[in-house]
Amino acid sequence: MMPTARTLPDPEDTLAGAQFADRYALTADGLALTAIAAAERVLGRTPGWVGRLTRLRNLAVRPFGLKTGAEPDAPPESRIGIFPLISQAHDRVVLGLDDRHLDFRILVEVNDLGAGRQEVAASTIVKTHNLLGRAYLAIIMPFHRIIVPAMLAQVLIK
Repeated sequence: MMPTARTLPDPEDTLAGAQFADRYALTADGLALTAIAAAERVLGRTPGWVGRLTRLRNLAVRPFGLKTGAEPDAPPESRIGIFPLISQAHDRVVLGLDDRHLDFRILVEVNDLGAGRQEVAASTIVKTHNLLGRAYLAIIMPFHRIIVPAMLAQVLIK
């Protein structure tokens, strides 16, 4: 099943002042995932093409002094993939980073639907701080709309 776009109920609960939020969700059968396990499937392993785009992004933003993920010496338990872990509960994980151009949060949520089915959702919430943040968001948005559903679909790969 491919992820579908959904409405995020209230991004202000996660990041006050957010100007952008989206949510993609899919239904999984028979996986019984916690949110942390789902987040590790979604963000902890990256398809090769996404990794190449990320490396290109990191090269492009280096002259602007923007962050490129969790600190390199951050312990593995404080991040999933390149994303710093902010909080976790059984059904919800919050990852994110604050930078000078924008702050973002990624939510991975798991909702039990009964009969061995779960909805797994990935939400992105962004608060821009300046013109650089707004320009950055506009440039990456077409890629974001392709990358997030592809990353979320990995939850179904064992």
